[in-house]
Amino acid sequence: MTHRRISAAQARRIAVAAAGLDGAVPGERGRAGARTLERAIARLGLLQLDSVNVFERSHYLPLLARLGPYDRTTLDRLLHHDHGRGLGGYTEYLAHEAAVIPVADWPLWGWKRRSPMRPSTEQWAAEHAGLIDEVLAEFAERGPLRPSEMRHPLHERLPGGWWNKSDAYWATSVLFRRGSLVTMGRSRFERRYAVADAVLPEPARAHVERDEAHRELVRRAARACGIATLDDLADYHRLKVADARAAVAALVDAGELEPVEVEGWGRPAYLTVGARMPRRVRATALLSPFDPLVWFRPRAERAFGFAYRISIYTPAAAREHGYYVLPVLVDDELVGRVDLKSDRRVGVLRVQHATIEPPHADRAGELAARLAPALAEAAAWQGLDRVEVAGPGTWAREVALAVRA
Repeated sequence: MTHRRISAAQARRIAVAAAGLDGAVPGERGRAGARTLERAIARLGLLQLDSVNVFERSHYLPLLARLGPYDRTTLDRLLHHDHGRGLGGYTEYLAHEAAVIPVADWPLWGWKRRSPMRPSTEQWAAEHAGLIDEVLAEFAERGPLRPSEMRHPLHERLPGGWWNKSDAYWATSVLFRRGSLVTMGRSRFERRYAVADAVLPEPARAHVERDEAHRELVRRAARACGIATLDDLADYHRLKVADARAAVAALVDAGELEPVEVEGWGRPAYLTVGARMPRRVRATALLSPFDPLVWFRPRAERAFGFAYRISIYTPAAAREHGYYVLPVLVDDELVGRVDLKSDRRVGVLRVQHATIEPPHADRAGELAARLAPALAEAAAWQGLDRVEVAGPGTWAREVALAVRA
């Protein structure tokens, strides 16, 4: 059977538009209040969390890229981060990696909460079943708590950093994975847990069959991607490829996905029926390393020719582009990357490294002029006074000139 052929450029534009980035131009977006933030989160389906805040924590950044300089305290209130004590409209689960999701989506993850954890974790949980029950009982007795507030005798403070946690702490992680504890926001970026049965509203306790949940998750992934391969759709919610394949087949049969051939992709692709296919897109955006447009690295390379890995886990001597490296989107292309640091002590957004992608090197000056307003916007959003280009890279000179212009 011959499928419709989509050009590589069309595929990029479809993807950018589906991701909500078409029209993401500094200085051309209106005020973003709580409802606008909620609509943007609904479009993406989730916000991936990460603790690194050398520039800004990752869950803030997809909304900045799409909506411009919104008030972060508005998002904090929605998510109950240092605001509010009860269960609001959002919680967290392992919906890609650790991610913010709507409470209403809790039933879609019942299959995962019921599925086995990795073998080493299952073994640990079996060996510590009594401890896990005791930790759950403490939350049931005392109400919502941060793990640091537990009184269990095995919750000792240990030296050695993030991974050297007490057994009682790891018990909360197991209970979270199983869905026995639910996140009610965060305090100082530490989860605040409560017993799920005590706080979840009745609709969030509904049972959704595994296959039905997979179809809905793939449906949402397809809408967020616009055009994608099977692997892309599976990765969006970290489904097994076999499960995603069955869901894709069902959605094709239902007329919701159209099999297509994309120039240069070399594998079957699926177009979401009704996805926008703009003739051109306008965008200039700094993307979080955990932005859905780039978080699946094979998709970023296949669709945008952008070979990308985040460098925060790379030894300093092996880093090629810096530490907290953000892809730069201009229109429908990923044209470069910048390593950013918010130096809050002196009020400076530091561009510590700037690299232009080789296919765009002959447009380095023009593209730097497009980037400069996005950097200025990000600095102002952070409450910083200015942008300084302080590091090396094949794009550093042009970006420095554009920032000073």
